[in-house]
Amino acid sequence: MPRSYLELTLNPKDNEIDYINATNFNCDIILNPDLSTFRILPWTEQTARVICDSFTVLGNPLMTSPRHIAKKQLRELQDNGFSLHSAFTYEFCIYGITEVVNSKTISFPAATILNNHDQTFIQELIEGMYCTGANIESFSSSSGPGQMEITFHPAFGIDAADSAFTFRTGIKEVAKKYSYIASFFSESGFYNSGALSHSLWDLNGQKNLFSAGYGAEELTDIGKNWLSGLLAHSAAISCLMAPTTSCRKPYSKYSKESKETVSAKWAYNDNSCAFNVKCHGGKGTHIENKLSSATANPYLVLAATIAAGLDGVKRGLRYDDTSQEENHISDLKPSSVPLKLEDALVALEKDSCIKEALGETFISYFIAMKHYELETEEMDSERNKCLGYFI
Repeated sequence: MPRSYLELTLNPKDNEIDYINATNFNCDIILNPDLSTFRILPWTEQTARVICDSFTVLGNPLMTSPRHIAKKQLRELQDNGFSLHSAFTYEFCIYGITEVVNSKTISFPAATILNNHDQTFIQELIEGMYCTGANIESFSSSSGPGQMEITFHPAFGIDAADSAFTFRTGIKEVAKKYSYIASFFSESGFYNSGALSHSLWDLNGQKNLFSAGYGAEELTDIGKNWLSGLLAHSAAISCLMAPTTSCRKPYSKYSKESKETVSAKWAYNDNSCAFNVKCHGGKGTHIENKLSSATANPYLVLAATIAAGLDGVKRGLRYDDTSQEENHISDLKPSSVPLKLEDALVALEKDSCIKEALGETFISYFIAMKHYELETEEMDSERNKCLGYFI
């Protein structure tokens, strides 16, 4: 298939990226099915789903593929003797049938309908997700009108991101069947989060390397190194985790002191922090990465989290002394998160560690596309795009 079907690139005529030319834009790529992901879809007839990885005709992986980038980081983790146990939690909104009021299209939240009258929709959704391999742990109403929250059971490796990707696409199909619209987009004053709960384990998945003991409100030394890596690279990875203008606005809740940056704070068992270290319950100690919005690509969130955390482990970083070390990452101090997307893109460009981990080809492509969106897209058109599609 043409490469342009998968890469939402600039029109070649207007392209300012020197490494992507018209020939490259139109070249063929090969989709290689990962048959372990083959599932029959129960909410439709005679249809199955299989997740594919993209390659060039010469057999090289497409370097801009988020799933390839995530798998590459998981292999890097494995090469260092570790494995990742993780799960996504998403907030999203269900809207009823849109209506035109005074020439404006308005979507009405479906809170009352869902909670009281349409349990069949929720039941089909949960059962359908289970059949497709996305094992749901909890499903509940959230704080906003028509807003729901879903949490998956943790899994090792790429399965966590595959489950999130399956849910994000599948719920749109099930919602359409019931004349609803499912949206993960964050609007002004209304935020859909997309947290990644994760813990580092040994290669065999037998020991949680974050846990200092059952119920102990403390991270192990390797856990502190991992958390320090997340804090040190928070500016750069934030644009991968909150990739639109609107989904960055809630960052301001972390601090009201600055209009340019905020501090990505962490704490034990505190849901108000960007990095919440949970040390209770049967799951064992794990870190919730709450920098992410529901708009973000789950494969990129997984990859960026691994890249930042693993760098902290490799370099033996400690969050209590990162501010004293020579800052080679960017002009921002560690744990500073830019409120503006364009400033976060600058931090990503300067972060050599994240750039090397995710690949310069992808980083250049991502930054160029985000600049293009900032220059050309109005919020209304961006919102409509995200309501209908997930990339």
